[in-house]
Amino acid sequence: MKIRSSAVSLTVDDVDASAAFLTRHFGFTAQMAADGFASLAREDAGMNVVYLRRGLPTLPADQRDDHAAGLILAFVVDDLEGELARLQHEGVPITMPLTVEEWGERAFQVRDPNGVIVQLVDWNGPRARPATIA
Repeated sequence: MKIRSSAVSLTVDDVDASAAFLTRHFGFTAQMAADGFASLAREDAGMNVVYLRRGLPTLPADQRDDHAAGLILAFVVDDLEGELARLQHEGVPITMPLTVEEWGERAFQVRDPNGVIVQLVDWNGPRARPATIA
């Protein structure tokens, strides 16, 4: 198998609102769009983000009413503090403050208008010491 590209598809109530959020605040551009559908990309993201309107008849019946819940769109960035300051300046509510995990991950989160979590991450925190076995 050869994978030629990757995408994540999320079902939301308002496709236009989520697409506008990623475009305005994260630099994605619309590649394709139709009623109830938008595919967004960034050259450096390595994947497309696709939004599908909940209830879309082209979705299988057992998926039509699902919502993109429990999913986090995570983007690793070079300047985490700079991105945090930029988003705050743009008026985006920070829904999880900058957090440092013991394994070195640093991250903060925002939510788009449909509640989809977008997390910005870097791996510049202090690393945990390896456990010693006695």
